[in-house]
Amino acid sequence: MPDPHDTQQTPMSETAPDQQTPTSANAAQTPSQAASGSENDTLANGLTHFNAAGEAHMVDVGDKAVTHRAAVAGGRITMLPTTFEMVCAGTHKKGDVLGIARVAGIMAAKRTSELVPLCHPIGLTRVDVVFRTEATDCSVHCEVRAETRSQTGVEMEALIGLQVALATIYDMCKAVDRGMCMTDIRLLEKSGGKSGDYRAS
Repeated sequence: MPDPHDTQQTPMSETAPDQQTPTSANAAQTPSQAASGSENDTLANGLTHFNAAGEAHMVDVGDKAVTHRAAVAGGRITMLPTTFEMVCAGTHKKGDVLGIARVAGIMAAKRTSELVPLCHPIGLTRVDVVFRTEATDCSVHCEVRAETRSQTGVEMEALIGLQVALATIYDMCKAVDRGMCMTDIRLLEKSGGKSGDYRAS
């Protein structure tokens, strides 16, 4: 089936001298003009990190208001009962597993823009990493809350901090339990910004 996004260009030999083909018209635009002209198309398809031509770009947030923004991400890692006991008791030979994972999560949240290509560097005003152990399924639940006063949100900072915190638990315990499983990783809530508040159901 033909791609609905493909545009059919007029052959050069059939193009009037004073007309430009779609390709040359696009080439004549500056990046700022192209971004401005494609804003409606970009918003229409819902993927703000792509312009109408399907090219990746960093979203322009220059005109957005600086507001307080917050996001909470959550997930868990399940493990063997013996591994779970070591983590809870703090008797793992590598040291305080959850303490080190907490610091790792905070560090990762601060470096999100270096890890996710189209994220804006923002000044974080708060990052909290909280763990809860659940004996019924030998799991460690983690929530990461990130806050900022900025022109863009902190969902990615919360999500990256969460995943690195869980990955650090895996790294510290993998010698005794390679079957650990990280699951249920998702955004739990966000507030602030033009798109409004969100809370997972």
